[in-house]
Amino acid sequence: MRTAAARTLGSCLLITTLVSGLAACSGDPSSSTPQTEPTSPPPSSAEEPIALSFGVFGSNDEIAAYQTMAKQFETVDDRAEVTVSAYLHHDGLRKDIEEGNPVPDVFLVSRRDLSWFVDNGLTRPVDSLLDERGVDFGDAYSRAALEAFSSDNRLQCMPYGVAPQVVFYNEDLVDFARMELRGLDVPDSDHKRWSWDQFVAAANFAARPGRGIKGVAIDPTMTGLAPFIYSGGGDLFDDDEDPTSLAFGSDDTQGALETVLQLLRDPKITLGEADQDKAVERFEQGKVAMITGTRALVPRLRQVTDLDFDVMPIPSIEGQATVGDITALCTSKDAESPATAADFMVYASSGDAVSQVVREGYLQPVNQEVAFSDTFIQPGLLPLSATVFNDSVSRMVIPPLLDTWDELEAAVTPYLQELFYAEPTIDLPLVGEQIDTASQPILNPPTQTPTPETSSPTDSASP
Repeated sequence: MRTAAARTLGSCLLITTLVSGLAACSGDPSSSTPQTEPTSPPPSSAEEPIALSFGVFGSNDEIAAYQTMAKQFETVDDRAEVTVSAYLHHDGLRKDIEEGNPVPDVFLVSRRDLSWFVDNGLTRPVDSLLDERGVDFGDAYSRAALEAFSSDNRLQCMPYGVAPQVVFYNEDLVDFARMELRGLDVPDSDHKRWSWDQFVAAANFAARPGRGIKGVAIDPTMTGLAPFIYSGGGDLFDDDEDPTSLAFGSDDTQGALETVLQLLRDPKITLGEADQDKAVERFEQGKVAMITGTRALVPRLRQVTDLDFDVMPIPSIEGQATVGDITALCTSKDAESPATAADFMVYASSGDAVSQVVREGYLQPVNQEVAFSDTFIQPGLLPLSATVFNDSVSRMVIPPLLDTWDELEAAVTPYLQELFYAEPTIDLPLVGEQIDTASQPILNPPTQTPTPETSSPTDSASP
């Protein structure tokens, strides 16, 4: 049985063995943000410049912030010349490498891609590099965030960003004050938690069938269902470390699905199949009252005129839980200058450098000192309850390290669609079993039994 500590990004770790070497990369020396101290005088600017490549992904605004941060590093290490390679999505760099292009010296990676990079020997573990530079994490990084990027008892990459799923809601449609006046059960004003029944009440209150307004839209995907499965006491996988199957057929997951599908299969309340891929657009238009998403959605919603929105945690069914992605900075095993690459990684992880990217509004940093600062909370800007993003981090369930996410999602998507849209009824145990069966060849592929080699007539002929 898994413990809460094993499942979520909860407790903090003080790493005192990592202490470090790049000068002046963050402000207050008393801060527990990774600190660095110079171990030797800076080299002469007459030395040969060191070319450093930096691979990142994200929005145009984020990319611009990364480029500015890279330029500022060049003022810290006057030998460094940093070139930024940018990708729109997390898998862009992986595809680039698969096409034969070189691995950047330092690169941003999603945890869902970590297994591929490590298994292909493309990363250099960073724990010894950080130790050499005297990095002290203090209380700024949770134990689980560090463990999420550990493999073979080594810290493979430096945790950087985190993206827990939360509920975005339209305040004009989900009006808690009006709901309370009508005698409906509403959550407390601190936005710390709400129950499944309160979530259902909000969806029903907001829905206006005559005006084409739906109460909620949830993606019919593993990512879309996962936070509700975990909140309902179920599991996505049959094992947290080395799964051989999904667990949609288990009793606990069936119970969670039975609860949530009563709402998500109601066409009067939930966005239909034809519009499901337009959920964000419908939310922006005031045609959907609630969607799930991460901090990365905020800048887009802020651009919508007259859209008043806020956030709540994933509703609690049996307990509080959510899912989400984590990103980290890795160094290439083949970096031309491993020392400079490590210096840059430490600089990029410093409070000042992280804050520069966070100001654009997309990134939720793993560094908790920045996450709890006004730089991230951005008081006076929507959503006003931005602390919900931080509160949700400790509730994140961390999935196993897999190299087959895309294949897994493709294999089970037809059955997940059936869960949401099959008419008039659904055989939930049967579909759960079908989902698990479809996942097993991917999570637990059959082992090839070697066959004896057969000699060809030529090989066996006498000379």
